[in-house]
Order: sequence, then structure tokens, then C-alpha cells
Amino acid sequence: MPIIKVNPDQTSPGDAYRLAKSLPDSAPIIAMIHGYRYSPHIPHHDPHRHILALDPLQDVPRVLSWPRALGFGGEDMSEGLAIAFGWEARGRLGTAFARAAGAGNWLGGYLSDIADAAGRPVSIIGHSMGARVALKSLHHTTPGSIGRIILLAGAEFEDEAAQALHTPAGKLAEVINVTSRENDLFDFGIELWLGRGRKRALGFGLKQPALNWVDLQIDCPENLKELGRMGFDIDRAPLRLSHSSPYLRRGMFDFYRTALRQPWALPLPMLRHRLSGQITPRWSRLLAPPAQIGGLRA
Repeated sequence: MPIIKVNPDQTSPGDAYRLAKSLPDSAPIIAMIHGYRYSPHIPHHDPHRHILALDPLQDVPRVLSWPRALGFGGEDMSEGLAIAFGWEARGRLGTAFARAAGAGNWLGGYLSDIADAAGRPVSIIGHSMGARVALKSLHHTTPGSIGRIILLAGAEFEDEAAQALHTPAGKLAEVINVTSRENDLFDFGIELWLGRGRKRALGFGLKQPALNWVDLQIDCPENLKELGRMGFDIDRAPLRLSHSSPYLRRGMFDFYRTALRQPWALPLPMLRHRLSGQITPRWSRLLAPPAQIGGLRA
């Protein structure tokens, strides 16, 4: 199934609606959203030539094709529809953070139309500020248009995530919030620079638990053991500092692929019951003894 490339400053491709209407009943629709420092307007930083491509450029570090990792790449319509959403995420941190909200507003309407054409909800996976885009889209989406959302090291504040979850669309969505103490420095940075020290990032989940929200700390040994019991062989070696480990850690995309394509196999109540709800303290990776930890990876 070809990937539909979408940018908010371009006319929506008509092929997306045609393909959505022709999908088999069980075929999923998955929207993929990149994070900070990508731009669809700059070739070397174009997400459609990088992580959102079937065959990414090989002259960039830490490249991984999200569509292939999620099970796309053939010609079979049963694979479903992959939507690669690119938005302008370069420039100053605050400027990109503001643009993420606008991109989410646009995406919400677009996904509503896609879901309506296909007669099923759309799933979303987003990294860093892409998680903010995903959550903001809930404010502008028809209730029921968005099904399951996976947030990877989300660059968003807890209070704004809670507001998104309380929208009509948010109440009907399911969220898996993937966190890691390897991301502590990045969480602390947005709290300090964008929240002026008065807001908490999503690295510790929601203050008030929600039935349609599950936190998954992927550098927690108990969680990795439990995921292994579920059949997901995930690299258990922790890094001291990494913003990209939620998608570069070996085995994690096997979990994401199942969670998005077969949500009935990983229902939220089961995940909540089996995964550890205890959050490791901040800085526990950065301050760990050298013998217990790996290196650094942005």
C-alpha cells in the first residue's frame, strides 16, 4: 500500500479519500507524526525522505522506516493505509511548539474526513512534538474518528494532555504514553524553557488517572520482562540519555505494530493490569553508576 504524504500547507491529496473508501473492513489506518527539527520544505530534513519513508535516505544517522516497521510496504490493500504527516518543526523551540498546536488543529479535521470516508477510526503514533500534534488534533476531530494513540517521549505538558483527553474525541480515544527516564533531560528542558518551571511534562504521565490512558516506562526492567512474557523481545540495555529510544530501542516497534493493528490483542485494561504503574524517579538514569548504564543517544 503506498504511503499518503500529507503536509498542512498543501491541498489534501484526493487519493487518500479514494483509498480510505476502498479499504477492506479489517484494514487499519495509521497516521505517523514526526517531532522537532524536521521540515517538509528542506530536503535533508524532510521527514518524507527520512523516518516517514518506506526507503529512507541512508546518509542520515539513526534512520528507521516507521511505515515498514508498522507493517506497510507491499501492494496488498489489507495492509491498510499509512498517512505520513509532515509539518514545519524547525526553528526556535518555542516557535516549533506553537506550530505543533496549529498542525494538530489542521490534522484533526483531515483525520475526521479520512475516518468518515473509511467508516473506521484512525490510529496515530507520534514522537516528541509529534505527540503534541496528536493530542491537539483531538480538539478538532469528530468524536470517534481517532482510536488509539501512541505517544513516544511526548513533548507536551500534563495539563494540556489532560485537556485533550477530556474533549469529546479524547474521551473515545485510547492513549499509550511511552516514557523513559532516558528522556529526563529533554522533559526538564521543555518544563524550564517552555513551561517556565510551572508545568509538568508527560514523562510522569497524568496526575489524575484515566481509564483510557496507560503509561509505559520502557526502561523499567519489570515492564520489559512483562512485555517479554507477552511475546515482545525488547532490548533491555538502558542508556543514560536518549530522546529517540522509544522508537530506536530494538523490539519496541513490534509492540507498536501489534498495539495499532490489533488493539484487541493488547487491550488497555490488560496492559494496565500487567505493566508496572510505579514510575522511576527523575534522573535515575543520568545519575546511575557507570557500570549500570549505556551511553548517550539523542
